[in-house]
Amino acid sequence: MGESDQTIMAVESASIKTIRGACPHDCPDTCALLVSVEAQPSGERAVKVVGNPHHPTTNGFLCKKVANYLERTYSQDRLLHPMRRIGQKGEGRFERISWDTALAEIVERFKAIGASPLGPQAILPYSYAGTMGLVQGQSMDRRFFHRLGASLLARTICSTAGGAGYKYTIGEKIGTDPENFHRARLIWIWGANPITSNVHIWPQILRAKKENGARIVVIDPFRSLTAERADQHVAPWPGTDAALALGIMHVIFREGLQDRDYLDKYTSGVEDLRRQVEPWTPERTAAETGVNASTITALALEYATTRPAAIRINYGLQRHAGGGMAVRTISGLPAIVGAWREAGGGILLSTSGAFPLNYDALERPDFIVGAPRTVNMVKLGEALTELDNPPIKALCVYNSNPAATAPDHAKVVQGLRRQDLFTVVLEHFQTDTADFADIVLPATTQLEHFDVVKPYGHYYLMCNNPAIPPLGESKPNSAIFRRLAARMGFNEPAFQQSDEEVAAAALQSDHPALRGVTLERLKAEGWVRLNLPTPFLPFAEGNFPTPSGRCEFVAPALEKLGLEPVATYIPPREAAHGVQGLAQRYPLALLSPPAHSFLNSSFANLPRFRRDEREPSIFIHPNDAGPRRIKDGTIVRVFNDRGELRLRALVSDRTRDGVAVAPSIWWRRFSPDGGNVNQLTSQALTDMGDGGTFYDVRVEIAALE
Repeated sequence: MGESDQTIMAVESASIKTIRGACPHDCPDTCALLVSVEAQPSGERAVKVVGNPHHPTTNGFLCKKVANYLERTYSQDRLLHPMRRIGQKGEGRFERISWDTALAEIVERFKAIGASPLGPQAILPYSYAGTMGLVQGQSMDRRFFHRLGASLLARTICSTAGGAGYKYTIGEKIGTDPENFHRARLIWIWGANPITSNVHIWPQILRAKKENGARIVVIDPFRSLTAERADQHVAPWPGTDAALALGIMHVIFREGLQDRDYLDKYTSGVEDLRRQVEPWTPERTAAETGVNASTITALALEYATTRPAAIRINYGLQRHAGGGMAVRTISGLPAIVGAWREAGGGILLSTSGAFPLNYDALERPDFIVGAPRTVNMVKLGEALTELDNPPIKALCVYNSNPAATAPDHAKVVQGLRRQDLFTVVLEHFQTDTADFADIVLPATTQLEHFDVVKPYGHYYLMCNNPAIPPLGESKPNSAIFRRLAARMGFNEPAFQQSDEEVAAAALQSDHPALRGVTLERLKAEGWVRLNLPTPFLPFAEGNFPTPSGRCEFVAPALEKLGLEPVATYIPPREAAHGVQGLAQRYPLALLSPPAHSFLNSSFANLPRFRRDEREPSIFIHPNDAGPRRIKDGTIVRVFNDRGELRLRALVSDRTRDGVAVAPSIWWRRFSPDGGNVNQLTSQALTDMGDGGTFYDVRVEIAALE
């Protein structure tokens, strides 16, 4: 019996048992949970959720959100029964109906649309990362809509630009093992705020500081909670990160500090890159980024001469027109100085590319007939108001809340209000999106269903065992889509598989990384590390998963996208510093990073977390507040051509001049004027990956008091 099992047995009694679970939320950490369940007269009830102390990255603690997960599961606002709309769309008035009635109405509408001249492509699924589980997030739902013949959804709203850029340089989303960060002597945190959105890497960083004297540098236009605790905060203009990287590369090559041996053996296109960075002197880079030339030089010299050196980047820096190229360019830095050679060196965006799961068995793309169109989720507003041939006539939303999270909010709401749009929402709560639904179906939380979760911030595949029976009449997503499939007459065996059979199918792979990773082990142990070396140094001797097997500073495939094949800089579309016209009308760049107490729009409805965030607000620098006669605490109007909203101004030097920062995402109903920051964001796409450009926005701010 292992130590973990002994610990769990020690806390069990006749009335309390402990269940191994996994956090399902959109966070790199994917924590291992221990859920204490008590047998009560009314049935089993979860009474405690803690982090598993034996999981190597969870280490026994949870973020403030998941530490209070019981408040979410047992909230008095949980949806526990199917409902049908009785009010106007958007009013949020419903009546309770039975599951049979709800499913019958959905199937009747889907069948009618499919049989009409419009065809099934007039039906659109819309989902994202409300759960990261393989079973509840991307199995029966995909099978159902593939078999139905519905339009396909490009799920690009968050990470595709950075993922594409990283792959064009590195080859796959694989990077420095988070468990090795404590070995570093220099750590750059670039476009990331781990204390809010990746808290379990922070102890590794603090350990590096304590044991190695590591210096921590945060590169971010906003002085985040992480930046406040760093040794140095560097604040470039939003969207100029690639320019900063090119300037750093210029200094490294100029001073002859590159690792020539690593470059010769394990990279391609280095001479093209040298020519590319030659014009990017510290002075030119300073003019573009707003970072002092001396700071740029010092950053380059320290990075090139400190070992090990690690870079943690995240998806915030890729949410602008040139976001994919920004990540592509930055991800070349470790190869230039040979930082991949040492444990604790390199760069980490995501670990998700290391999991060779059988996605075909999971999602069954073989059910797709013909070539149905693909709708980009970033352009939901356009899809619901402008798309034709055929128009969208039915929308099924699950694991997402687009009325709060999708860009160009006014267009999205305009589409959701359509009387001829039949909308189904699977949810835990009556969200902003559910307010516009015709049918709402109650879904289970993570404590109530089985799942397997693939992380993107460590190398352990996770298992979630259900701790309690479903509350009320709630059902897992997988069960809902099975029942819909049965009523549609889809009789293929794939729709009869249990959740555990679905998970087992996803694990069917001959890849050596999955050797020894079985469903039985996952259920019993809670997590299993991929079959990787320890310590894991993915590219110490090259072997990049690119077409050439090298780190590619030149990627010929980019030419097909109309992009420069050499790593370079693409400025923001709107937020670029000094752009005339738009910048004259809307002189402030706007960023909307995650609020510390929310996770995208999740948890934003729970009183504890709203109290902690107080109210929707916006940070503005004193140099920008003064001329506008804005005082700290003033209610202000924030606006551009797409919309406007009212926020509480926080006059602070936490943001740099010319940049306003509105922590997000608030639900419409908890905002003073029924809107949120996505009143202001656009449906424009990134340079690669067709991602969202949420941080490529210009606004003006005016005092209202």
